[in-house]
Amino acid sequence: MNKSRPVNLDISTIKLPAAALVSILHRLSGVVLFAVVALLLCMLDASLESEQGFADVAAAFSSIPAKLILWASLAALIYHLLAGIRHLFMDMGIGESLEGGRRGAVAVLVLSAILILLVGVWLW
Repeated sequence: MNKSRPVNLDISTIKLPAAALVSILHRLSGVVLFAVVALLLCMLDASLESEQGFADVAAAFSSIPAKLILWASLAALIYHLLAGIRHLFMDMGIGESLEGGRRGAVAVLVLSAILILLVGVWLW
C-alpha cells in the first residue's frame, strides 16, 4: 500500500482546473435550463388562457424577484450556449490540447461573465 496517498481528502482545498470548472458549470446550467423551461411553459400557458392571465404574467415580470429569475435563466442560457460552442469546436479538433482546452475554458468563463453582466444591465 502506498503511504504517500492522502488519508483524509478535504474537497474544499482541491483547486479544479478551468476546464473542469467549465464542465461542471455546463452540466449545472443544463439542469437550471431544464427547470426554467418548465416554469416558462407554465407562464406561457397562463398567459394564453385569458386576458387576465396575460396581465398577471406581465405584472409578474415587472417584479424584482421575477427579473432575478429571468436574469438567472438568461445567464444559464448564455453560459450553456458558450460552453456548448466550445464543445463543438473541440469536436472539430480545435482546442483539444491541454493548453487549448485551458484557453477555451478561460474564454468561455470570461465571455459568459461579460455577456451575463450586459444582460443584467439591459434587464434593469
